[in-house]
Amino acid sequence: MVITVALDRAADARRWIERAEPTHPSLVDEGHVLADRYHMVNVPTVVWIDEDGRIARPNDVAFTTEQGGKYAGVSTADQMALLRRWVAGEAPPAAPAMPASGAGGPTAEAGLARAHFGLGWWLFEQGRGDAANRHFSVAGELAPEDFTIRRGTMRFRGADPFGPEFMQMVAEWHAGGNRYYLPLPVE
Repeated sequence: MVITVALDRAADARRWIERAEPTHPSLVDEGHVLADRYHMVNVPTVVWIDEDGRIARPNDVAFTTEQGGKYAGVSTADQMALLRRWVAGEAPPAAPAMPASGAGGPTAEAGLARAHFGLGWWLFEQGRGDAANRHFSVAGELAPEDFTIRRGTMRFRGADPFGPEFMQMVAEWHAGGNRYYLPLPVE
C-alpha cells in the first residue's frame, strides 16, 4: 500500500493533493511528526515498511518521474525495479544500517533543531513572528543539512519554498561541497 504524507499546512497541501487525484491515502503532517520519527531531512522521501510494521528500507530520496530523478542524481527506473522485486519477494530491500541523510541517525543537535522548529511553528501560529523567526534561525544553524526545517520555514518568513531563495540556499549548500540528496544504493 502506498501512503503519501505532505509535510506542510493542510491549506497549502490541499491544492497539490487535489491536483494529483491520488488513488491512495494522502495525509498532511503539519507538525512534522513523520520527519521527526524517521529522521527525514529532505523531500521527497520514501520509507519502506513491511507487513509486520518494520522498516525494510530507511528514508531515501525517490521521485515519480525521471525529470525529478535527474535533479537528484537518482534513477527512478532503478528505484522502481528494486521496489517491484522487493514487493514480489524476489530481493531484499538492500537497506544499509543508516538513514539516507548519511548522518547515522538523529543527533542531539538535530533533536534540538527540531524542537526549535516546532516552537517556532507554534509561535508563528500565535502571531509572534519575530520570536518564531529567531527559533527558525537557530534550527537551521543547528541542522543545516535538514532541508525539511530550512525549506519548511521559508513560507513563514515570506519566501517561496520553490523560489529564488530556495534555489540560492541549495546552490550555497552545493558550493560548500555538500550534496542536496544522498540516495541509498539500489543494488
